[in-house]
Amino acid sequence: MKLLKGYSLKIILPMLLLAAAMNADAQDARLRFERLNGLETKAQDVVEVNIDGKLLDLAKRVMVKVNDPNSKKIGEAISGLKGIYVRVYNFEKENEYNIADVDEIRSQLQSPAWEKLANVRSKKNNQKVDVFTMFTGEVMSGVAVVVSDSKSIAVVNVIGPIDIDLLAEMSGKLNIPKIDIERVSKQEKPKN
Repeated sequence: MKLLKGYSLKIILPMLLLAAAMNADAQDARLRFERLNGLETKAQDVVEVNIDGKLLDLAKRVMVKVNDPNSKKIGEAISGLKGIYVRVYNFEKENEYNIADVDEIRSQLQSPAWEKLANVRSKKNNQKVDVFTMFTGEVMSGVAVVVSDSKSIAVVNVIGPIDIDLLAEMSGKLNIPKIDIERVSKQEKPKN
């Protein structure tokens, strides 16, 4: 019996460590918003959205069962999501927040875990837009968008596999912004 316990421990312990590592990888896509908590008292308007767990499961089930083909497609596109988190802070006056708070969020989005997809800088209102993706193998496992300017901050964090092609197909419907993606067929040659 003693040998069996030792053998079981040798099998169970590595399995527990592997499960913990897999769970940690899934959680890596979740941003830590604690640094932004103090902005609520300074901001004129605050939006905080946390959709995960049972609420996200309910939304997925409802979208698939609704008798609307567009809603069903959205349900399919979000079927693997684990969470959607949004923070928006609007300020009455320029520079009412500490830029270091937003830079701390951006510092969480470093490689090798995250890949920068887009980076836009505008001198007008000191606007900065960063879009990051995280992949687990070939599957997108997270998206993060950080937008800041002199009077506002917005952070969107989506965790889980996202079907980009399906979302692009749904753009312009159900209040999803229109996404213009130019597709070139194999027979068509790009114009110079």
